[in-house]
Amino acid sequence: MKDFTYYNPTDIRFGDYIDAQLAKVVAHFGQKVLLVYGGHSIKKNGLYQRVIDLLKGFDIVELAGIEPNPKIDSVRAGVKLAQDRDVVLAVGGGSVIDAAKVIATAAHYDGDAWDLVVDRDLAQKQTMLPLVDIVTLAATGSEMNVNAVISDPSQNAKVGARCPNPPAVSFLDPRLTFTVPASQTAAGSMDIFSHLCEQYFDRSDSNDVSKGMIEGLMQTVTRWAPVAINKPDSLDARANLMWAATNACSGLVGAGTESRWSCHAMEHQLSAVYDVTHGVGLGILTPRWMQYVLDHDESTAKLFARFGHRVWDLPVLGNVHNRAQEAIDATWSWIFGLGFGMTLPEIGIKDEAHFAEMAKTAAAGGLDHAYLPLDAQAVEDIYRASITPGIH
Repeated sequence: MKDFTYYNPTDIRFGDYIDAQLAKVVAHFGQKVLLVYGGHSIKKNGLYQRVIDLLKGFDIVELAGIEPNPKIDSVRAGVKLAQDRDVVLAVGGGSVIDAAKVIATAAHYDGDAWDLVVDRDLAQKQTMLPLVDIVTLAATGSEMNVNAVISDPSQNAKVGARCPNPPAVSFLDPRLTFTVPASQTAAGSMDIFSHLCEQYFDRSDSNDVSKGMIEGLMQTVTRWAPVAINKPDSLDARANLMWAATNACSGLVGAGTESRWSCHAMEHQLSAVYDVTHGVGLGILTPRWMQYVLDHDESTAKLFARFGHRVWDLPVLGNVHNRAQEAIDATWSWIFGLGFGMTLPEIGIKDEAHFAEMAKTAAAGGLDHAYLPLDAQAVEDIYRASITPGIH
């Protein structure tokens, strides 16, 4: 187990607390509010009007239209609005919360917000506005960490920022996710699962605490995601997925591990260039990455075999390599069952024109120290493997 420090000050309000507590929570930080949200879904389902009614009497300025894979231009627009605000209120999923984090970080910065995305040390020096959020999608876990992923289409860049603080207060009501479409539920569930995989597959075999917590969360996601897809108003399914998402990316389960988030590094380039749904990209890349790792380093078979037994309930006895392969096959089958495309052409990527440059950028993000070290050629091979069906 690696040495680590862990601190997370986010105040979580899980359940039906919005009506009773939102106004009081926001008022603690001030009366001038920047309300940040995405498309029309919160207006269609009534959440927007509910929030406006609860905050009657507050001075509210709105920033609507935050995109999936949030763009730096939207952040810049938010920064202009945030300069005289006391608090930022984000209502939405991870993209909205990510954008709100960077807006809150850059509110009093004299330069361009992109500076704070690409320079984590500079971002840490900023005085961040307090951020309150209402989560509407179980996926990224952005409600309980300092991370934010922002895109700049002009550079084909998608970069992970690190803000000074996580959200101050996060409202998590799983009932708000009842109306999330099956496709978004599937992509969100894959994102949760990938967050767990990224922290699980590392070389710290002695960290049984983190491994055990991650295995438990993986079991939760793999059990409840199909239920939520097929029965969207299942409170048990929605609640378990929402709390799993928060914990998967809170930093706690990965404490003491040494992971480089290989699949996220590869997918960030995929969605930067092609603007694909993040969870779908991860669903395509993850089993190919697993297969590549096993094929190129037999020593990884032991952990894949444990993963198969603990998560997929596969037999504990037998040839270790075969058990590892069965675990990867089981992962493929579960992802396939989520219902989205499993090859790049199925999501509209039918050429390899950008693969070399994407691979070079992904590999430069520390993948030489990943669970299986990956250079640009290895990443490009994984992209190419994602063009054809199957993993064998």
